[in-house]
Amino acid sequence: MEHALPVIVNAAAGGGRGDDEIAALEHAFAEAGARPTIVRPASGAEIAPTARRLAEAGHPAIVAAGGDGTVSAVAGAIAGTQSALGVIPLGTLNHFARNLGIPTDVDAAAKAIVGGSVKSIDVGEVNGRIFVNNSSIGLYPTFVLHRRRQERLGRDRWHAFAWAVLRTMERYPLLDLRLSIEGAAVRRRAPLVFVGNNAYGMEGFHVGRRERLDEGRLCIYVTQRQTRLGLFGLALRALVGFIHQARDFEALSAERVTIDSRHNRLAVSTDGEVAILDMPLEYAIRPGALRVLMPPAS
Repeated sequence: MEHALPVIVNAAAGGGRGDDEIAALEHAFAEAGARPTIVRPASGAEIAPTARRLAEAGHPAIVAAGGDGTVSAVAGAIAGTQSALGVIPLGTLNHFARNLGIPTDVDAAAKAIVGGSVKSIDVGEVNGRIFVNNSSIGLYPTFVLHRRRQERLGRDRWHAFAWAVLRTMERYPLLDLRLSIEGAAVRRRAPLVFVGNNAYGMEGFHVGRRERLDEGRLCIYVTQRQTRLGLFGLALRALVGFIHQARDFEALSAERVTIDSRHNRLAVSTDGEVAILDMPLEYAIRPGALRVLMPPAS
């Protein structure tokens, strides 16, 4: 890469990226043959505006160094532009990086970005919010809100997690929903609706994996478990890879779907971030809207 390569790092993530981690990033890209410029937005809220400014300045590539939240913020800002997204996975789960085939090692990931090729992939959208992985309503965003509340009360990560699980299962949401899918209306009562950017594996040990990111389809999964015991069993089976898609979920596919309910607003997660959105929820796929740097073919 001949141009300086902006590398956006979430300074607030994980208590802040240390000098050693920043130096490792700079070294990795320099060794790969790039001229990196580390960009550290002052807060998580500044990541998207920063990425947007870099895209408007004409940078052919912009790297997001962080977890899925950081990657999603950068991707949402540059989707629809000519800037390509590079990903350095520094988070806990790194779902999107795994789906792209990006190595988890920083040095290898930098080489994959610098020596890779550009490919156009899809993004999902709900009420104007872009997601590269998935969006959901019901159990998951409720859990996240409970966990954040416990963290604000001073509980450590694992205590906050445990309390959030207990509160969510104690009064889990059972939503009466109307789904309009490409002209057909269906009604469902469910505690969780999951909308993926392209099809997710929901069977056995392939749970959470996507074979493709460019089929131009949303996948909509509606859980068929409604009791606490059923949901608890579903969670346990997910942990050990024993989910059966046909038995545990109703699977639908569409380019667009509208979800409505008797509520005026609902908590909605997009790539792990939760916001309260006005109803109805208008979901759509945007085919080929995001340019990404893919590792060289082996």
